[in-house]
Amino acid sequence: MKITILTLFPEMFTPLEKSIIGRAQNEGKVEIKAVNIRDYTEDKHLKCDDYPFGGGAGMVMTAQPIGSAVEALDPDHTARRIYLSPKGKRFCQEKVFELSALENILLLCGHYEGVDQRAIDLFFDEELSIGDYVLTGGELPAMVVADAVARYAEGVLSPESLVDESFSENLLEYPQYTRPVEYRGQRVPEILLSGDHAKIDSWRREQALAITKKNRPDLLK
Repeated sequence: MKITILTLFPEMFTPLEKSIIGRAQNEGKVEIKAVNIRDYTEDKHLKCDDYPFGGGAGMVMTAQPIGSAVEALDPDHTARRIYLSPKGKRFCQEKVFELSALENILLLCGHYEGVDQRAIDLFFDEELSIGDYVLTGGELPAMVVADAVARYAEGVLSPESLVDESFSENLLEYPQYTRPVEYRGQRVPEILLSGDHAKIDSWRREQALAITKKNRPDLLK
């Protein structure tokens, strides 16, 4: 799986070089590359933004550097091209599964007051939002999408680790415990110490249902 990220701030993506996703990249299971949009601008001052037509606060990312970057990096449009934007469709686990089946994904990080609409209309397949709030840029959403999708690439995690997670079967995950058996007066539920896997599975499902009903009842509709 290859994930290319277009950004004005490629240095922000060093967290993806760490932990599980970093190890997956080192082992060649996933390729994640942050590309500086400024490398493709035709402006002699490396400028990639300008004032919005019609007035308004802030600056808007110009279309030319974005379009040139996309054409250079994905000339045959083999990648799913996604613009991270608060006005996009909500990113969810179903979308994670859809994207994880792809070989090539290209993400655009907006910044400032947004991106010239012509760049979006001409070069991108869809817009995604990670939630109903606004951030200073698309870098954090791009990291969220890259992490969520890359963990499903073959060999990144064991198949067992991907079972019974939150949002599996539209349920949130059940509580987890580890050693010691007792911590500050609170013990691990006895059922988890019983060795009866059928009863443990039943308890975990009951807990998942209860947590989902409490925190995300919308998932049960």
